[in-house]
Parts: sequence; C-alpha cells; structure tokens
Amino acid sequence: MKFDYIIIGAGSAGCVLSNRLSENPNNNVAVIEAGGPSDIWKVKMPLALLYTMHDPKYNWKYYSEPEPYLNNRRLFCPRGKMIGGCSTHNGMVFVRGNKNDYERWKNFGLKSWSYEKILPYFKKIENWSGGENQYRGSFGLLPVNQSKNDNPLFKAFLGAASEAGHKINPDMNGEYQEGFGMFDVTIHNGERASVSKYYLNPVKKIKNLSIFSNSFVEKIIFDGKKAIGIEVKINNKIKKFYAEKEIILSGGSINSPQLLMLSGIGDASHLKEKGINVVHDIKGVGKNLQDHLETYIQQECKTPDSLYTYTKLIPKVLAGIQWFLSKSGPCSHSYLEAGGFVKSSPEREMPNIQFHFFPSFVIDHGLVNPNSHGYQLHASPNHPKSRGSVTLSSSNPYDYPKILFNYLKHEDDLKQTRECIHVARKILSQASLKPYSGKEVGPGIEAQSDEQLNEYIRSKAETAYHPCGTLKMGVDKMAVVDENLRIHGLQNIRVIDASVMPEIPSANLNAPTLMIAEKGSDIINSSN
Repeated sequence: MKFDYIIIGAGSAGCVLSNRLSENPNNNVAVIEAGGPSDIWKVKMPLALLYTMHDPKYNWKYYSEPEPYLNNRRLFCPRGKMIGGCSTHNGMVFVRGNKNDYERWKNFGLKSWSYEKILPYFKKIENWSGGENQYRGSFGLLPVNQSKNDNPLFKAFLGAASEAGHKINPDMNGEYQEGFGMFDVTIHNGERASVSKYYLNPVKKIKNLSIFSNSFVEKIIFDGKKAIGIEVKINNKIKKFYAEKEIILSGGSINSPQLLMLSGIGDASHLKEKGINVVHDIKGVGKNLQDHLETYIQQECKTPDSLYTYTKLIPKVLAGIQWFLSKSGPCSHSYLEAGGFVKSSPEREMPNIQFHFFPSFVIDHGLVNPNSHGYQLHASPNHPKSRGSVTLSSSNPYDYPKILFNYLKHEDDLKQTRECIHVARKILSQASLKPYSGKEVGPGIEAQSDEQLNEYIRSKAETAYHPCGTLKMGVDKMAVVDENLRIHGLQNIRVIDASVMPEIPSANLNAPTLMIAEKGSDIINSSN
C-alpha cells in the first residue's frame, strides 16, 4: 500500500498530524497505532484515569531499570497504548510551560522555537473558556477550561499559598507563570477532552485519511539513507506500507527511539551489540531522557472532604451513576486541578518548582486505596539536570526496551527536591488549612535533617509521567533532529512528539507536545 504520509503513532501528536495533514485533500495520509480505539467510558470519565493507566490493553505499562539513586527501585512508566495516546489517561492538566523554557530552546541553536515563534501554535490549539487575548486562543479544536472544582480543600490550599507569601495567578498560561491557582484542564461538559476526540474523530471518515489500529510497526524500511516505508503487523500478518513523501515518527519518548534503533538508526556500537544492521550511526538516539520527579508531602485531613469517601462502595456507585446520568459530580473532575509554580529562593530567574495539590493520598500510583482522609502536595523541580537513556534489550521489536532515568544522579536535583519539601511544609502549615490539617504523614514531622529528607525522597519519590528528550532537537553532536524535525543525515523522515524536546519544560507535557505537533504540521505543509 502506498501513501503520501505515514504517521507512526496515533497519540497526542499523531492525532494532530492526522487532522492537519489530511486538511489538504491531495494528501493521502495513513496513521498507524499499536493500540485500539479509545471511545470507551473509562477514557471519557475524568476520575477513571487509573483504569486505563493500569490496564495492559490500553497502556504499555513500562517500568524503569533499577534506579541507582532511588534505592534501586524500578519506577512505573505508563504510556498510552490506544488512539489518543497519553491524552486518554493523563491528569488532564493543561500547562504550557514558562516562556523562558522556549528561550532556552532558542539558545540551543533553535531560533524558530523561541517563545515568540511558538506562542501562535499554543493559541491555535485551544478553545479557551476565558476567551481570546494576547496570550490565549479561543478558536482552536481542543476545549481548554478553567477548573471550577469546588472541593473546599482547594480553596483552603490556595488561601494557604497566599498566606505563605505566594501570588495568586488566575491564568498560569497567560502573561506570567509564577503563582498559585486553579489549573486549566482538558475536561469539557464533564468528560475528558482527549486529543483523539477533538482532533482525530472529526476527520476519521474522510477519504484521504486511513486509520490502522491494533497495528504494530516492527521496522522502518530504508533505501540507503532515505526512509521509504514500514513493516507493520496487522492481524498477525506482516504488511509493507510505502510513503511517497514522508514517514513521521510520533510514537513518544520511549517507543520512537526504540523503533529507530530496531530499524538501524542509532549508536552503531549498541546496534551491533544487538545484532542489528547499522543504517545510520547517530549517537544521540535514546539519550537525553528527562522526567519530572515528584515527592509527596502528605497530611491527614480531619474533615470528610477528601476522595477517601469515594473509595467506599456505596458513595463510589452513587458517584458513578451521577456521572453516567448527567456527566456531573465527583467523577467529572480529575482532582489534580490546583497548584502552582514558585521560586525556592528570590534570586532565581524563573520558578524552579511545580506543585500539584491532590485531595487524597496516592499509594502505588492509585493501585492501593488510602485508609483515611488526607491530602497531599506533589512537588517537583522544573528543570532536573540528571539525564537517562532508552536502549534496546534485544533485536526483538516485542521486547520492551531498557529505560533508565538516572533520577537524582545530579546532586542539584536532590538539593532542589529538599527545597520543594521546605516550601510545601510552609504552605501546608498556614491558617487556611488549620481546620482540615492533621499530622504530617510523609515525610513525617520527625524528618528534618538533610539526611532524613534525602532518605524519604530516595525511598518514596515517583515519576510525574513526563518522559521526554530522547531524540532531541538541536545542532550539537548528540542532537537527533534539526529545527525542522528532520533526522540529521536522513531523508523523508521526521520525528514529531515529546522526544524532540531538547530540555524538559516547566510543565505537564501534553500542551507542549500538541504545540510541537501543530508547528510540525505547518513545517511539513509548507515544505511539500
């Protein structure tokens, strides 16, 4: 089968690309997805995100290698395995990042990725409930709404943040990022606003777009240095698809480098070790892996206002019925809807900490129910200096790759995480939270010294689910793609997903990934 464009992966970026490239009726576009459809209630219900995050039918459910600086723990790394990708199971927080994040990208030799250049694409994405202004868009495809969650713990938390000396910011995606407030969320009319629903579904029946689900790409085919097609398993049969113009890799920060290496693109010594013929030696494939590492500061709650109520059978059933009947009630929220960005010290150029407030305890990524009412503050340094990698475990495309984040390898990451705890404790001790606050559960009030906090962090810190950077954009010797998202030294192939980020932004990654896809679509449409 022949197409003009083949998009590998129907995640957040792939859905955007499918929509934008198929706008031209002369483009014959195919999108290939290893998972199945996402039009199911477990995706649509905001509070049901744990169902798909832990279900191997809908999620790759990766785990890292033993992390040497986290007491050799293997950390959970969920990645969406269905149409819509991670937008079908994420926390629905829509945060762009700080404008200085993108100025740093520009300074890596990527002049077309400055804040000024990428702002129009952020605006292009969104249909924002606050209306159009200099910084926000209201004509985009994706509903982005200011959270209206009225749980009293959110009001108390924001009051406490103000009492601790922090700004209240009504729009952290606007003119400035610093401060606390209710996050923008991709929740609309009580349902998850996934990228598949708002980008892919409106075009899925047009004649020039072909969608292949439950289809696993095993290899990219090259003629010399030119990408010409793919080998894909569909219904247990290997088929070959060919691209007349371009192959676009949008598998995400884990799957995209894995597929390139399986196809002979990567560090030659590593490929030879795995018995793979080298097509193109490019050292940076799979390197530069980054993520936000979160530490939870947990407090008992003296009132029945936390989500612990809904771990009980009858309240859970009643909340579910309410949602199915009216798309309202507790199940219509994600509850990761309040937080902020702060500087741990005044001399810092930009906020170096992100907080998420959650009105419950989280145990083992939600697999274990809490045994009491409580709330917690998720705290993570915005710009970790530690770097990890994705490598092959074998030449078999069905064997999971080896993922090593190297969290806290750089001493500064540990220092900043301790600073996160100090700032969090000050907020949680303020008067607005006094009617609710019981004892500190984690780290526990007895943990005060650097050594005690270090041990808590190493034993309890968890991923924020923001892996990126493994096929980074840039001009240095470890860069994999150029500023037009083409792989250095190859023809007819681009990468458009979170793997191209040279440095992790101060943000949850869905919004920046969509921006990259919108800009990437424009680059492709203007070059062909």
